[in-house]
Amino acid sequence: MKERALLMIPGPIEFSPKVMRAMGMPTTSHVAPNFIEVFGRAIERMREVFLCPSGQPFVVAGSGTVAMDMAAANLIERGDKALVVNTGYFGDRYATLLARYGAEVTQVHAPAVGDAPSLEAIESALKEGEYKLMTITHVDTSTAVAADVQGMAALGREVGTLVVVDGVCSVAGEELRQEAWGVDLTLTASQKAIGVPPGLALVVAGPRAMAAFRQRETPVGNYYADWTQWLPIMEAYEARRPSYFGTPPVNLIWALDISLGEILDEGMEARFARHRILSAALQAAVLRRNSLTLFSCAASALCCAVSSCASSSAVRSAAAMRERFSCSSCVVSSARRASVKPMRAKLSCSSARRASSSAISAATAPRS
Repeated sequence: MKERALLMIPGPIEFSPKVMRAMGMPTTSHVAPNFIEVFGRAIERMREVFLCPSGQPFVVAGSGTVAMDMAAANLIERGDKALVVNTGYFGDRYATLLARYGAEVTQVHAPAVGDAPSLEAIESALKEGEYKLMTITHVDTSTAVAADVQGMAALGREVGTLVVVDGVCSVAGEELRQEAWGVDLTLTASQKAIGVPPGLALVVAGPRAMAAFRQRETPVGNYYADWTQWLPIMEAYEARRPSYFGTPPVNLIWALDISLGEILDEGMEARFARHRILSAALQAAVLRRNSLTLFSCAASALCCAVSSCASSSAVRSAAAMRERFSCSSCVVSSARRASVKPMRAKLSCSSARRASSSAISAATAPRS
C-alpha cells in the first residue's frame, strides 16, 4: 500500500507495477543486445500507439518541452511563417519557442479563457498568410481545453501547411489518429498517458514533416535536437544495431517498452473509450456539487478543470482534493469569463488505469 495519496494531476500519473520494476532493475549498457532489442521494439510500438504506421519515431532524453523544441528546430527556418492555435499557456510557450528560431508567428486565440478558437477563425487565418507550419495544443493543461485536432488538421492540409500537434496531455488517452487525420508531427512526453516516469521526449514525424526537414536550406539551430544526429540512431536501433549520439536513459526506455506493450494489449479503441467513460463520471460528479462547475467549454477526456467562486465551501473542496488526490489548484484570472475569480482545480483521468468510475467520481466528494 502506498504511503501517499492517489496522484491525480495531469502528469506525472500513477505508473503500473511492471513499469516501476523496470525503473528499478539493474541498468544495462546502452549497446547491450537485450537493450538494443527493447529500444528497437519501443520505436516500433510508438507507431502503433500514435496510429501513424508511416511515421518516424524519435525517443530522446528530455521533457515535453524538448519534444516541442525538436519539432520547431527541425521544421522552422528564419523567416518562415507559423500559426499557433492558442488555447492556453502552452500555446503561449509554442509561440515564444517558434519565434526564438526566427519564425514570423501569428496566433489565433480563443474568444475566452476555457474556450477554443473556432474552425472558421482558423480557416480565415490560414487563408490570410502562407504558413509553413501550424501548431495545435491538443489538450492544454492550463485550461483543460481539448482542441478539435481532426477539424483543424484538415484545414491545414487544404492549404499545404504542416500540422504539428502538442500531444503532451493527450497521446495514448485522448482520441488522436495521426495518420488518418493528416497530422504531420505529434509530440508528447513520457509522464502522462504514456505511463512512464518523467524524462523522455517522444516525437513521431510523418512523411511530410521528414520531407520538410530534408529540404532545409540552413543547418538546424539546435545541436541536441537536430534530427541529423538522431535519425541514424533511431534507424540503427530499429534495425537492431547499436549506435551512439547521446547516451539514452536506459531504464526509462525499458519502462517505455513495457508501458507501450500494456497500452497495446488494452487496444487503442478500448483505451480511448475507457478514458471517455472515466471522464464522464468525473464531470458528472463535479456537476452534482452546487459550488463547482466545469471550467472548460471544450472539455478533455484526460484533464478536468473545475471552477467555482472563491467561497468558503469551494476553498474547502479544493483543499480536500489537494489532500486526497494531490491535484493542483490555483486562483486564475477571470476577467474574460466572469466578474469573480474562480477557484480552479485540475484533476486527471490518466491516473485511473485500474480505477472504477465510482472511484473517479469520488474525486469531488468531501472526506468523511
